[in-house]
Amino acid sequence: MKLLKFLTGLLLLPPCIALSQALWDLIMEIHPESAWVLPAPAIALLAGLGLWLVLYYALPRPVQSYILAHELTHALWGTLMGAEIFSIRVHRDHGAVELSKNNFLITLAPYFFPLYTILAVTGYYALGMFVDVKAYLLFWLATVGLTWGFHLTFTISALSQHQTDIQQHGHLFSYAVIYLCNVLGICIWIVMVTSVTLEMLVSTMQEHMTAVSSIVYEFAVKGIATAREFLAD
Repeated sequence: MKLLKFLTGLLLLPPCIALSQALWDLIMEIHPESAWVLPAPAIALLAGLGLWLVLYYALPRPVQSYILAHELTHALWGTLMGAEIFSIRVHRDHGAVELSKNNFLITLAPYFFPLYTILAVTGYYALGMFVDVKAYLLFWLATVGLTWGFHLTFTISALSQHQTDIQQHGHLFSYAVIYLCNVLGICIWIVMVTSVTLEMLVSTMQEHMTAVSSIVYEFAVKGIATAREFLAD
């Protein structure tokens, strides 16, 4: 199983490269409202992210809040996949959740699923069913940026330490899945708050995936040919 996941991780590297290139293309396609200013929704999103970075480095870090989100995300994804929750424990510097079943999505979910951001998005649209919340759009986007910054910084911090979640499924496979999901999330936010469209995201991803696959194929063919020549000698 570890070998299979390692090989799967290798196969995920080309999509990682293609999606990274697609993200750069989307950023270059953003049309500002003036010569110097990004669209207001994008500014609000970045302002929230910037505010979180200031708080993260200037104030004591809310580690326990991250641990709570981490364990709740395990529990949420476990529930969605039919697992029974036996217990959830959250302490000042560690936590744990016991489930009746497990898989790589349940294990890796906290690293690519920004729980507090999802709660902010869900709360905004749920409230919008009863009252007009359009006037608070920019404030909400700033909140989304702040909570996503929370997810990003703590995810990077967690991955820089020993994590049994990562060891369980192998480093290459785990990092590839986490990277793909997070970069895809950034692409989706760009589509939501700028002039970039979903069609542009899909088309540029297909274009880069085709190009990367072609390079990988040529490299593989040359590698096999070289190996055959070596064995023949």
